[in-house]
Amino acid sequence: MNYGYIRPLYNDENGLKQLETLEKHCDYIFRELHGTPKKRSELEKLLLNLKENDTIFVERMFVLADTTRHLLELLKICERDRVNIRFLMEDLDSKGMIALSLQDMIEKIRDFQSDIVKQSTTNGLANAREQGKPIGRPKKSEDTIKQAIAMYHSGSYTLIDIKNETGISKSTLYRYLENEDLK
Repeated sequence: MNYGYIRPLYNDENGLKQLETLEKHCDYIFRELHGTPKKRSELEKLLLNLKENDTIFVERMFVLADTTRHLLELLKICERDRVNIRFLMEDLDSKGMIALSLQDMIEKIRDFQSDIVKQSTTNGLANAREQGKPIGRPKKSEDTIKQAIAMYHSGSYTLIDIKNETGISKSTLYRYLENEDLK
């Protein structure tokens, strides 16, 4: 069976361009109602409906995955289940000899992007240190910490009250309380 997958994109908010491209290739098209990466229920339904030798058609890679890591995961799932993915705009097919080279290519791109981020972060931290800028989150004042701990121990305040009054979050407060217990 040939399945299509569509979701709203920055240049195709209602998915009409994608629909026009996929209609001639697909027996059934799964259509996401939103373009965000979270809770893609139609993609989940599509993946659950797949059987060996089925094909997924998408206009382009970005329709299917938001990150190289996500794309790689989907390629691995489809390879395991013996399902083909056709990326029409890129003119790529995940089955056959291209499957390994496409998968290897995506892994290398993911690793490359990861290296870029790590290098940029390292350079940025080094530059900030050279300029004397503080690294990390700003520290809370001792008085504010003592006030938050006293409010907590009094039992008269909720965690929300403490946060609103002192600006110290629940997790930060608990970290200070743990340190207090260790002393």
